[in-house]
Amino acid sequence: QVQLVESGGGLVQAGRSLRLSCAVSGRTFSSYAMGWFRQAPGKEREFVAAISRSDVNKRYGDSVKGRFAISRDNARNTVFLQMNSLKPEDTAVYYCAGSATPIYSYTPDFTAGYGDWGQGTQVTVSS
Repeated sequence: QVQLVESGGGLVQAGRSLRLSCAVSGRTFSSYAMGWFRQAPGKEREFVAAISRSDVNKRYGDSVKGRFAISRDNARNTVFLQMNSLKPEDTAVYYCAGSATPIYSYTPDFTAGYGDWGQGTQVTVSS
């Protein structure tokens, strides 16, 4: 059974940084493109970042470009989201997601592109 477990969320002041992690088990991690999404109360789930299974391609949502960075460690079956210069509008539940794909460069930016999801971790940014 595939499991995706996020960690690293919490309460932080605006301008500070957080690093989220997502550990994957039950599947060959290198066969996954990985993504991060977030959902604030009353809003739709929003694309944040994606990284291809080969680590060649990365993609970011417009609202986080230049502040967030996605990376992966295939030896540790883990994907990371480094979040810098956090803003109150970054407050949301953050979800990691996996997309089993044979395409090494694939980086979907839509929820339907992912078949496996974690439970989410809360990030709260205070002003």
